[in-house]
Amino acid sequence: MKRTGTRFRKLKALDHYDAIVIGSGIGGLCTAALLAKTGQKVCVLEQHYTAGGYTHVYQREGYEWDVGVHYIGEVHKPWSMIRRVFDVISDGQLQWAPMDAHYDHIVIGDQQFRYLAGRDAFKAEIKRHFPEEGAAIDRYVELISEVSQRIPRFFAGQALPRALGVLYNRLRRRLFPAYFFQSTRQVLEGLTDNQQLIGVLTAQWGDYGLPPAQAAFMMHAMVAKHYITGGNYPVGGSIRFAETIIPVIEAAGGHVFTYAGVEQVLVEDNRAYGVRLEKDGHQITADKIVSCAGLLPTYQRLLPPEVVRRHGLLDRLQQVEPSASHVCLYAGFKGDAASLGLPKTNYWLYPEFDHDLSIKRFLDSPGLDLPMIYISFPSAKDPDWDRRYPGKSTVEIVAPSFPQWFEQWKGSTWNKRGEDYEAFKQRISEVLLEALYRHQPQLRAALDYCELSTPLSTEWFQWNQGGEIYGIEHTVQRFEQHWIHPQTPIKNFYLTGSDVVTAGVGGALMGGVLTATRLLGWRAYQVKRLLDGVYRPARQSASQGAGR
Repeated sequence: MKRTGTRFRKLKALDHYDAIVIGSGIGGLCTAALLAKTGQKVCVLEQHYTAGGYTHVYQREGYEWDVGVHYIGEVHKPWSMIRRVFDVISDGQLQWAPMDAHYDHIVIGDQQFRYLAGRDAFKAEIKRHFPEEGAAIDRYVELISEVSQRIPRFFAGQALPRALGVLYNRLRRRLFPAYFFQSTRQVLEGLTDNQQLIGVLTAQWGDYGLPPAQAAFMMHAMVAKHYITGGNYPVGGSIRFAETIIPVIEAAGGHVFTYAGVEQVLVEDNRAYGVRLEKDGHQITADKIVSCAGLLPTYQRLLPPEVVRRHGLLDRLQQVEPSASHVCLYAGFKGDAASLGLPKTNYWLYPEFDHDLSIKRFLDSPGLDLPMIYISFPSAKDPDWDRRYPGKSTVEIVAPSFPQWFEQWKGSTWNKRGEDYEAFKQRISEVLLEALYRHQPQLRAALDYCELSTPLSTEWFQWNQGGEIYGIEHTVQRFEQHWIHPQTPIKNFYLTGSDVVTAGVGGALMGGVLTATRLLGWRAYQVKRLLDGVYRPARQSASQGAGR
């Protein structure tokens, strides 16, 4: 079985580090690697058997699946910020392969639509279906670009000292256009009254977990802009994130330990100074402590209760909600991608154009009439797959779920939940497989193995409350919380990852950058120098690339 990181042993760890990072998701690894690049010894502690968080992979029956990396935008542009960050923290070892130009395939009822890479191609394809809506489509693409251009300023407070950052966050309603604080549906209904067009343009809502009437338009715009020039996949699979970043951390004298669950952050006189591990109560100290465990688990599980009460942190948590939970079917098939005809394209399946109505029906009557099904073909996307797993292919199928479905098994041990649990999982698996076969019928005879993960699996391995997939949900109210900041009210204690900025690999990565910037204080210029030193495109090449 492929694993990254080093299994924790007391003799392998130092007594004291410059920084400890709790959790090895991409935000935690990014923060740790940037600190390592400035010469700091960082200890990353991961309770799972492998590092990487949602970027890790797992194997069964001779197959390998990623658990959260389905596609990444912008990294095909060497000058983009996300690409520059990845190049720095991996020493340029993380490589990317493009997906098909037709990167997302949208199926709504019995109608099909394509998302094509490139702004002009995207607009032309949507206009082909909605020729009378040309002006609205043009304005929509302009609008998501406008949001993207303003996003660095929107989150600029996260890099400032806490007092200034919180003040800046309070002022954002005065500093940014009204559409930053409106729902996706509100904004799009200001562009068009064509509900079918709105349904097509918001068909990636599964990438952030909320339908149009609930999701902040700002979040939708970031995702749509992120992918509009195409999707990419890491060469060698998503395990390459941890495999290429961990050596950077270790080169500076740091460690990335697995089987190293943290029981509690150690705090004295409102100053964090170390952690106590679940295993044997072993303690490790550091100058700075960083949590990549998520906002809710950090305040509810990691900090001493008296510290949480003193700062009123639980009261603040009432202002945010955990995001949607999900199920994911991991399926393995006999035959390679070419022989099976698998695309480098994601499929999004919906019963109707009104995503909000679909979700309402699902919540009102939580059966297996799913409001969204997402299908990914990771083995087809990875050009290195056939070398590692010749004659095999994998598919992943994701759908929303109800944590209540699994309430009777809550608290049970992973992989030991009984026959009723397995029977229920089988029912869900059959629904998801039939959805796959409707669009890829050749796979029915090639199925070799499948396994379903549930919110209980996510909670077990990721600590996510209720098995949510995206941390705290991305409503307008969530982005109005001025107190969410990398620097906490507890001295020397910080947050990193997606809850600092937004969900997704890119959001968590930028959370890692902002937290590292804050940790370095007056030396934050070192992060900018690292990123500026990776790639400096000539004026001509930059302008040529911007039109893709």
